[in-house]
Amino acid sequence: MKPPTAGEGSGGKTEEEAGMQESREVRKSARRRESGGRDKGAAAPLLPAGACQRHSRPEPGPGFARICPRIRPQRRERSGAMWQVSARSLSRASCRGWQRRLPWPGPAWSPGTAPAQGLSSMAPAIRLSPATRSLFDEPLAIAVQGLGPRQQVTLRTSLRDETGELFQATAHYQAGDDGQLDLARCPALPGGSFSGLEPMGLLWALQPQKPFWRLVKRDVQSPFLLQLEVFEGHGERPGRLLAQAQHERAFLRDGVRRVPVREGRIRATLFLPPGSGPFPGIIDLYGAGGGLPEYRACLLANHGFAVLALAFYSYEDLPKGMKEFHLEYFEEAVNYMLQHTQVKGPGIGLLGHSKGGDLCVSMASFLKGITATALINGSVANVGAVLHYKDITIPPLGINRKRIKVSKSGIADVIDALNSPLEGPDQQSFIPLEKAECSFLFIVGQDDHNWKSEFFAVEGSKRLQAHGKEKPEIVCYPGAGHYIEPPFFPMCAASMHLLFGKPVMWGGEPKAHCEAQIDAWQQIQAFFCKHLTGKPSGTSSKL
Repeated sequence: MKPPTAGEGSGGKTEEEAGMQESREVRKSARRRESGGRDKGAAAPLLPAGACQRHSRPEPGPGFARICPRIRPQRRERSGAMWQVSARSLSRASCRGWQRRLPWPGPAWSPGTAPAQGLSSMAPAIRLSPATRSLFDEPLAIAVQGLGPRQQVTLRTSLRDETGELFQATAHYQAGDDGQLDLARCPALPGGSFSGLEPMGLLWALQPQKPFWRLVKRDVQSPFLLQLEVFEGHGERPGRLLAQAQHERAFLRDGVRRVPVREGRIRATLFLPPGSGPFPGIIDLYGAGGGLPEYRACLLANHGFAVLALAFYSYEDLPKGMKEFHLEYFEEAVNYMLQHTQVKGPGIGLLGHSKGGDLCVSMASFLKGITATALINGSVANVGAVLHYKDITIPPLGINRKRIKVSKSGIADVIDALNSPLEGPDQQSFIPLEKAECSFLFIVGQDDHNWKSEFFAVEGSKRLQAHGKEKPEIVCYPGAGHYIEPPFFPMCAASMHLLFGKPVMWGGEPKAHCEAQIDAWQQIQAFFCKHLTGKPSGTSSKL
């Protein structure tokens, strides 16, 4: 039987045989063009719809453009001495970087061949980049392939902390005309935990199933296990399970050393980057929760710093309560770092959040060897406990519990509870930061409901400049609450407060808070690189 020619049906031929015949026709056409022409009646090479002859990758069709519109990042605007950060700029500005990390999910078509059935005929599958493991503060690219054209699906992420408490987030999506879904290009539809173009939304939108519970990492040597699932449809209850995958979100980069420190009274953990050093050194302090949180210090060490996570109460043999602190304990930790062979001198940096922030201000004001101090929603007044150093005593700032507002759900708003350190006897609580011989960075969440962080930053700046000291850097984030953590930690809107004995609201709007965490992490690294090494940071702001 005469084989079918170009333009005739393929008869009983398989699809593979038809494709081979097509390829032979293309090669013949190419040889004819090289010889100066083409036989009359010969068919033109067949190309996938939307493809051009110069490139093997097809151009996205109009359906894709409707689903995934181009979004331009906004600029940040300067207002006075503070940077105002756009609440939408970070994730959009950085989406292009995430797109580069995740290759085009479609098939790599070659000129002269037609796609067989398209990927929509494949079983749905989740594609991740990195594939199986990533550091917690790094972006994770997520895509789904093998869906039906414009198929509606629900994506869900789940994560359990070390106590077994469950955190989950969901998002509604619609695949493209080719059955592909790339979270860096396709916006989430309304109805889930978030909407819009949010490549990392399924991580920063994670919320606890138990009320007033905050995600923390207790053992940095083991990763969080992230479960990803794809369900059919947009129903209130999950539809049929189409695909699932697991991914490890790690805290300790390969080669980073974790060294428990029990020297003298010091109770701490030192994290050292790979290599012999020396490395710029930082002491990291958390807030009134006590214990020894290590995850921020660990993540920071991944970026080349020697970081000492320092406990100061409610840990091992340290005081159980937060009644008084002696600065001599913190002085031991500073001297330990200054004398360490793998810590670069001549000075070290301090990083503190909340109560840890005002402790860092006190350390910088009275102790030697401090070059740079970064505060995350910290106070410039001593808060919560009496502070002693030699013959100096600084009382805690007064609290008026009558100014606490409690909602019908039992959540307290304590933002107005503290007295002003500018009035009456409470002026004695103002830490004399003008004595410090270091540079300051204030990271401020403008929706912080724990206390008035922006007020403290501004008053600290005024006092420094009034005494002829260097003006501090102040970075303000609209929509960010109190717990500004490393990138991609979900925002904690409310949890138990040890000082007040009840759940309090921390403030913040999830999306803006997440974007603030991404930028603040870059700002902190750049600040310490500048003042501890004299070199600009290798990473820049996402804005």
